[in-house]
Amino acid sequence: MLDVARRAGVSASTVSHVINKTRRIAPETEATVLAAIAAMGYASDGIARSLRTGTTKTIGLAMSAISNPYFGDVVHAIEQELTAAGYSLLLADTHDTAEGELRAVRDLLMRKTDAIIMAPYELPDGIMQQLIARNTPTVLIDRISGYPEWDRFDAVGVENINSTAELVRHLATHGHRRIGFVSSGRGITTTTERLEGYKIGLTSSELPFDPQLVGDGAQGEEPAGIAVDRLLELSDPPTALVAGNNMMTIGILRALKRHELRVPEDIALTAYDDFSWADLFSPRLTAMAQPVHEMASIAVTMLLERMATPQLAARHVQLQPTFMHRDSCGCERTS
Repeated sequence: MLDVARRAGVSASTVSHVINKTRRIAPETEATVLAAIAAMGYASDGIARSLRTGTTKTIGLAMSAISNPYFGDVVHAIEQELTAAGYSLLLADTHDTAEGELRAVRDLLMRKTDAIIMAPYELPDGIMQQLIARNTPTVLIDRISGYPEWDRFDAVGVENINSTAELVRHLATHGHRRIGFVSSGRGITTTTERLEGYKIGLTSSELPFDPQLVGDGAQGEEPAGIAVDRLLELSDPPTALVAGNNMMTIGILRALKRHELRVPEDIALTAYDDFSWADLFSPRLTAMAQPVHEMASIAVTMLLERMATPQLAARHVQLQPTFMHRDSCGCERTS
């Protein structure tokens, strides 16, 4: 740092402020310092800094990011927000298993991350207690309720019940009386909430709940396709489907193509979770779009505030998804 300061003709403290963004520096001075850093190949010693400050400037993220493209979008959005705030992201994939979740959280704690963001799966006994005992600033994201001690943590997620009910009512309004639901993995709170929304949508449309019309897509393409195979084998098969998440939507579309069924001419389809390229489908997908970037921004803001003020009361934020009315539902758009 002293060598950089001498080359740039500034003080060592100015170099420190440029690197750590701890004080506003004149743009021309900052440019001179950055040029000196680039010319000399200087890199700050993160280990030495962590020993001195007691922080690592890293945030741990525990979620199933590899197998779920929705969470891939969430990871990208969180990483952007953290980078802007001067933090690095350390990702630990839970693979949506209890064992993977326990390993991921323990690994992040061992690596002394300053705080943790996590999308829970089952939360095995002891995880929440470890976070509480260590006073680790933690924010739950996406899957935010129904876990032991969850209400002691900051949390941000998306409304699932009424929005899923809206998808069902939309299909019922356009004449469908046999509406199937391909549900995602059991034991996940978002799955429970969306299944509840499916039932509410049927009731408010004066349609009976038939458990045979609920297929277990188990969070994946192949199980979702198998679930659709079973639904289509019913003596009175569904004329419309609601997909519980975007992973299963792909499996559903593959299965319908295999059965030579056209969407929406032969069977209507709506989905919870949108794709950035959903309007490129043929037909374009009618879906509930989750506010991924807003959720990530709020999660990071909550976490930084929690790190600065640990005594804050726990805060819970629920965002509203947006109904993207396109073509796969088979009805004309009103706007």
